[in-house]
Amino acid sequence: MNYVGIIDGQGDVWGVRVPDLPGVHGGGDTIEAAISDAITATREWAASVVAKGIAIPKPRPLSEVLAEVEKGEATVMIPMLLDKGRTVKANVTFDAGLLETIDAEAKQRGLTRAAFLASAARDKIASG
Repeated sequence: MNYVGIIDGQGDVWGVRVPDLPGVHGGGDTIEAAISDAITATREWAASVVAKGIAIPKPRPLSEVLAEVEKGEATVMIPMLLDKGRTVKANVTFDAGLLETIDAEAKQRGLTRAAFLASAARDKIASG
């Protein structure tokens, strides 16, 4: 699920607010850092809300959020990745050379193949 974030700032002070998620915003000294912080804040906020048994609001259509954007602001899609607390086995197919490289990189980092792939997927989702 993706939410619209609104970016504001200049120089070395940037912020991203996620209007559909009350109180969720991120900041940083670059746009990229502010977006990354907003993605982390979104995930942490969602985990907290779910733990309390509160429903996560669905994202509004982009056109509705765009009506809130002021001059000098921009938008970015903020992914919400919420762990369910359980693992599920999945059968996937890779090129043999790629799989060897994945295994070597996982081993170098002290990770299992599954942990490495999950981490890579999270990173890719977060980077858009």
